[in-house]
Amino acid sequence: MKVIQAILDDEATDAEKEHFRTNMDKCIPCIESYRLEKCIKDSLNLKIQKKPCPQSILDTIISKINS
Repeated sequence: MKVIQAILDDEATDAEKEHFRTNMDKCIPCIESYRLEKCIKDSLNLKIQKKPCPQSILDTIISKINS
């Protein structure tokens, strides 16, 4: 599952990607998990609006961290 998450987050090493590609066809639970996780991630990316954080909120966060 960690490898699947790393692949979907584009954080997997080349060796992990190759291992997954090589063994994916042999493992039905891996295929199903990959498809489900990818579907969830794609759906969230379509639904979430990416907006910059207002400067006033950033200033508040930074002041609380520094105090």
